[in-house]
Amino acid sequence: MRVLLVEDDDRLASALTTALTRHGHQVVRAGLAVDALRLAGGVDFVLLDLGLPDGDGLDALRRVRQVSTVPIIVVTARTGERDVLRGLRSGADDYLVKPFRTSELMARMEAVVRRGTRALPARPQVVTVGDVRVDLESRRVTVAGREVTLTRREFDVLAFLAREPGVVRGREEILDAVWGDPLLSASRSLDVHVAGLRSKTGRPGLVETLRGTGYRLGVPEPS
Repeated sequence: MRVLLVEDDDRLASALTTALTRHGHQVVRAGLAVDALRLAGGVDFVLLDLGLPDGDGLDALRRVRQVSTVPIIVVTARTGERDVLRGLRSGADDYLVKPFRTSELMARMEAVVRRGTRALPARPQVVTVGDVRVDLESRRVTVAGREVTLTRREFDVLAFLAREPGVVRGREEILDAVWGDPLLSASRSLDVHVAGLRSKTGRPGLVETLRGTGYRLGVPEPS
């Protein structure tokens, strides 16, 4: 396979490249998240470190997953259970903690390939609920034909809910996807942005609160 190795540690990258090549793979090396995003579309497999110099690998993982079903294994020194869950929920097919044996890596890669490539879900670029229209590609929101100006984070929260209308999203899930930090659940940041969405659109029912669970996109009535 043509394997993209995203790893900023030169010594580890060299060792992994040697092992992968010995097993018949062609290796493309990237040391930055920006290069990973640029190269991921032209490979058969991605090995992704999370601690990259120009950003968190989880952000790169989410962005790749929005447009590609390429198999991805996270290879990282992060050992916490929360880190593992975040990696898998962000779209990784497997999660391998450093240090590891190259034989285990090869076995995990083979297992991921055997499971097959998952289908990339078809998602509409424009979501309409009531008289609210959310254009996910152009990042524009209109209410009854009138454009509404939202902050970047307000739109990101709305877009996350709009990609799967009616599906309940937990607080930590939203904070992880939008802020990249589920620990912000202790703050009121999400509540403030939800309140801003309801106020600016004039549609209090646009974002429904499910007490103790999270939020979902509702069918708003004119206020």
